Amino acid sequence: MSNGERPESGWRGSREVWLEAAHELLVLSGVESVTIQSLSKRLKIARTSFYWHFVDRHSLLTALADRWASRTSDGLIAACKAFAETESEAMLNVISCFLGDKAFDSPLEFAIRSWAQSDPQIMARLHREDLIRIEALVQMFHRWGHEGVDAETRARTVYLTQIGYISMRVQEPLAVRMSRIPSYVQIFTGIVPPAREIARFHAQHDFVPESP
Repeated sequence: MSNGERPESGWRGSREVWLEAAHELLVLSGVESVTIQSLSKRLKIARTSFYWHFVDRHSLLTALADRWASRTSDGLIAACKAFAETESEAMLNVISCFLGDKAFDSPLEFAIRSWAQSDPQIMARLHREDLIRIEALVQMFHRWGHEGVDAETRARTVYLTQIGYISMRVQEPLAVRMSRIPSYVQIFTGIVPPAREIARFHAQHDFVPESP
């Protein structure tokens, strides 16, 4: 919604309208910028309308944290459980969720990790989500015959690599990222992904590699 538009739900906006604006400010400027006054100004809706949807700023921030979990952990866990005929395909399912922001909202993840540096409660929740995500990866590796420290180490390698990409704000051209994915799959699983799986992966992401 642009700043000049009034939401269809009326002059008070809606819970989703206020939450979406808070999400945008969090990603753009950090949690300190997410205030009732700044949101009111951004939406061009009276400040008093905020209280029809949230008790106070704290309840809004709690809703933001809930949104982050649903837009990151849920997608990763679903990818870990997705059907795959081979272990390499299962790994490609996981990698796929990090390409784009639909299954895993990387800008929001970065914003939450920045917020956690100054908020012990958010840091504690972040640690809990980290454990949940890593456990989902561990369970995926268990299904493909890895056990104990082997499964845990592989899961942590996958996860910490991706969080490193996000925390360092790495920006790679898609062609560069795609060229590295077969090697990532091999490093994570010990298996070289077949050409047919890589071709399907490329097609899923509308990527056409250059001819050699």
